[in-house]
Amino acid sequence: MMNGMDFKNLMFYIGEYTKKVGRVAARPVLLTYFVMMDSKTPKSDKLALATAIAYVVLPIDLISAKRFPIIGWLDEVMSLSVAYSKVQSHVTREMERKADELLDKWLPEYTNYEMVE
Repeated sequence: MMNGMDFKNLMFYIGEYTKKVGRVAARPVLLTYFVMMDSKTPKSDKLALATAIAYVVLPIDLISAKRFPIIGWLDEVMSLSVAYSKVQSHVTREMERKADELLDKWLPEYTNYEMVE
C-alpha cells in the first residue's frame, strides 16, 4: 500500500490493458508501476505515476478514443510519456525482468517465436 491506497486492482487493469495493446505498449506501463511501488522512488513522484497509469489502463476516458480517435489516444500517450520520463532513471534490471516475465505470462503467443529472415 502507498499512503493508505491499495493498488492490487491496478495490476488487474494493467493485465487487461496489455491484452488489448500488446507487449510494446504495455512494457512502459509495467515499468512505471514497478517504479511507483518501489520504496526508493520519491513520494512526490508516486502519486503522479499512479495517476498516469490509472488514466491509461482504467476504462474511463476524459477524451474518448472511440469518438475522437486521434485526440483520444494522444491524451493517453502524453500522460504515459510524461510519467515514463520520470521513471526511466529509477528502472532497475530486476524491474525489467519482472515486467518481461509478466508480459510472457499474459502474452504467451509472443514468447516462443523465431524471427524469419
